[in-house]
Amino acid sequence: MRPNPLILGGTTEATALCKALDAAGLEGTLSLAGRVARPIRQPLARRIGGFGGAKGLARYITEHKITHLIDATHPFAAQMSLNATQASKAANIPLIALTRAPWRANAGDNWITVRDIASAVSALDGPAERIMLAVGRMHLQEFAPNPQHFYLLRLVDAPAAALPFADYAVVTDRGPFTVDGDLELMRTHEITRVVSKNSGGTGAQAKLLAARKLRLPVVMIDRPAMPPRHEVFDVAAVLEWLGHDSTERGV
Repeated sequence: MRPNPLILGGTTEATALCKALDAAGLEGTLSLAGRVARPIRQPLARRIGGFGGAKGLARYITEHKITHLIDATHPFAAQMSLNATQASKAANIPLIALTRAPWRANAGDNWITVRDIASAVSALDGPAERIMLAVGRMHLQEFAPNPQHFYLLRLVDAPAAALPFADYAVVTDRGPFTVDGDLELMRTHEITRVVSKNSGGTGAQAKLLAARKLRLPVVMIDRPAMPPRHEVFDVAAVLEWLGHDSTERGV
């Protein structure tokens, strides 16, 4: 029986997996939340929008005869990952998470690790600084209690509404980013501190390497706790899990 996987995506890893499945002659469906106006093109069938929680996802799995569920969402998409775990059990299909290994502080890094967004907001309760705030569009409002800072925001799409900051700059761009590019960005805006989620991977790591070179402090936000699940960090492991030898077609 050929697999009919559902991929919960929105990440570079999900896009890479879709391309690998297509190259291997396999089909599947990529599900996107619809928060990005210009999603990256990929070769598989695509659906956009929510499912209506874990029950809605389980219902979709059953109705569309999904055989495998692949959670390739962002490492901070805790609710979606919880829904995926519950739905896979309810629909009685296997689940795998294609995610990124978390970043670790190395020699030369000056990190303050905090447990969540609220703790990061508290860490900025001090004199005015020039902050590179790399937490994603959905969390910007939570930093409104610290209006004393300048905020540099790098977003995939330009903000559709007013932002809660008196002094800020928006750069619309999509990764992967380069260390040289982020060095120039930080120097141009005279950044004194970086705030980042621990998303892991290489696509957004440049800002941390640039901060290390500039000896800037970084407020690093820990990942949310995830339910127990089978996690892998590369596309080939997912193909193997699906019962496909990734070497057969050079994938």
